[in-house]
Amino acid sequence: MFDNLSNSVERAMKMLSKTDTLTKDNIKEPLKEIRRALLEADVSLPVVRRFIKKVEERALGQQVIVGADPKSALVKTVSDSLIELMGSKGAKDLEPAFPQIVLMAGLQGVGKTTATGKLALYLRKQKKKVLMVATDVYRPAAIEQLKKLGGAIDVPVFDMGTDVSPVEIAKAGVAKAKKEKFDAVLIDTAGRLQIDGKLMQELKDVKAAVAPSDTLLVVDAMTGQEAANLVKAFNDEVSISGAILTKMDGDARGGAALSVYEVSGKPIKFVGVGERMTALEPFYPERMASRILGMGDVLSLYEKAEASIKEGEAEAVMERMRQNKFDFNDFLKQWQTMNNMGGTQIMKMLPGFNKVSERQLYEAEKKFKMYEAMINAMEEEERTEPELLVKSAGRKRRVAQASGFPEHEVSNMLASFQQMRAQMLNMSKMMALSTPEGQADQKLMKELVDSASRKVTPGKVRRKKAPIDKSKGFGAAAEARR
Repeated sequence: MFDNLSNSVERAMKMLSKTDTLTKDNIKEPLKEIRRALLEADVSLPVVRRFIKKVEERALGQQVIVGADPKSALVKTVSDSLIELMGSKGAKDLEPAFPQIVLMAGLQGVGKTTATGKLALYLRKQKKKVLMVATDVYRPAAIEQLKKLGGAIDVPVFDMGTDVSPVEIAKAGVAKAKKEKFDAVLIDTAGRLQIDGKLMQELKDVKAAVAPSDTLLVVDAMTGQEAANLVKAFNDEVSISGAILTKMDGDARGGAALSVYEVSGKPIKFVGVGERMTALEPFYPERMASRILGMGDVLSLYEKAEASIKEGEAEAVMERMRQNKFDFNDFLKQWQTMNNMGGTQIMKMLPGFNKVSERQLYEAEKKFKMYEAMINAMEEEERTEPELLVKSAGRKRRVAQASGFPEHEVSNMLASFQQMRAQMLNMSKMMALSTPEGQADQKLMKELVDSASRKVTPGKVRRKKAPIDKSKGFGAAAEARR
């Protein structure tokens, strides 16, 4: 969602001339560009003015370290100011309590019930026993939706139908959670199309009845600065502890993430970054600032890899690569692992990858899914010995028919496999064997996206045919059997 902002900030930094000091004159144009970018991102004018003033005050007269350049000094100043704007360092997790009682509030249509389910799954993955409570007695469909979500993520849902008051349902749900020793109970409250006295009073009554450890407001990031105003309005009425921003993966311009804390004084605790139930992340201001400035988010990438890759699995794949035994089964596992981490979108967490377009990522993901279908259509011996397909037009024809893709696409996939295998080696290192402080091979990663998103005209392959190197590519397995 920050692509335009990131590009504008990058342009701003390029405006600096080589000098030993940041002055009012040489930072004027860069700050003007940043100001314009923030306004286009739908950050409110008062917030933008305060932010630019703070950056200017900190930057003026700042000495540039010998060997560095003014750009680095200004980037550091902008980064520090962005972190402060979004709530300082560190994710603001839920308050410790037993049980943790979380009151979920929000207007209709912002994804509140789905966010409740995502938060329940997030807590369950932390080995917590979670209960969800349905109190939206005005919309039976909301109760059914929560039950379906609960069934999908294996989290029980407590409800008492629609003839009991939300306060009584909430009290009974919390009593059940305490009696059965649940670690956390999430109360999904009713939403309204707009803020009104009845909504606020009901929230106040439920809150007074259950004394939640957290009251979270779910807001739609697509609403920009209005989301920040909504957080402030709810906080003034019912005193919330933080916000969950949904749809952060959409086309929103980012104003909500940059404005909520500054306008309301309340932190963003979680962000929804996709439709999957696993697509809820703690909000780290310092990591978000790093993404905005095009410096990636290696820590979040490492955490995703740690959660997605089974212990010992990556080492086994790496050993197969070293022995030139990497086959289609291994490739499929690597793609599925990357898909579990968020698909090709995770590449935007790498430093410098803010320039990769959504179109490129879309084409790469589409190509990978096509390859997956082709591999699933192969016989087991073809998966383990790719050279069998290279040598047999009949096998390629059968795979094409079974997968539903043209035969030339199978040929293109085979022609690309050797190159992609080398790139998957680097991806495996990035996802599993790097440390939070480690560096990924960004050049090869970008080549992977480019090659996967590249369009090939039917019947043609862009690369020239090259002799097969049996020590590295197809034919190695067959040679070993002789």
